Amino acid sequence: MPDYARGRASAVLPAEPSCSATGQQRLAELLVDMVPGARTIRVSQLQPDQTWPSLYARAYDAQGESLPLTRTLRLTAARWVMRAHPQLDWAEPHDLDLASGELRPTAEKHTVDSGRC
Repeated sequence: MPDYARGRASAVLPAEPSCSATGQQRLAELLVDMVPGARTIRVSQLQPDQTWPSLYARAYDAQGESLPLTRTLRLTAARWVMRAHPQLDWAEPHDLDLASGELRPTAEKHTVDSGRC
């Protein structure tokens, strides 16, 4: 019989994330698991119908259609993204591409897309 400290087996440690995944990619993977079918998460500090700061997130599928999110999912996704990128100015909304893990200001995305032929 093995000799354990205090007579109990040690707790199983959680699996380490793969070393090849960056923090941004890992965050994107977690959000894909939370919001199946989502391709982009838009995060901001202002809800559309409020004038005071409040964390807010919206999810969009690959066709750009809005996906329904519960209040809890909206807040959790917004917190995770904002805490992963505290250096950014969150007065403007940002889009997190869940396929690549890239985070970019929403206005920049629209400028790039509208400039294409």
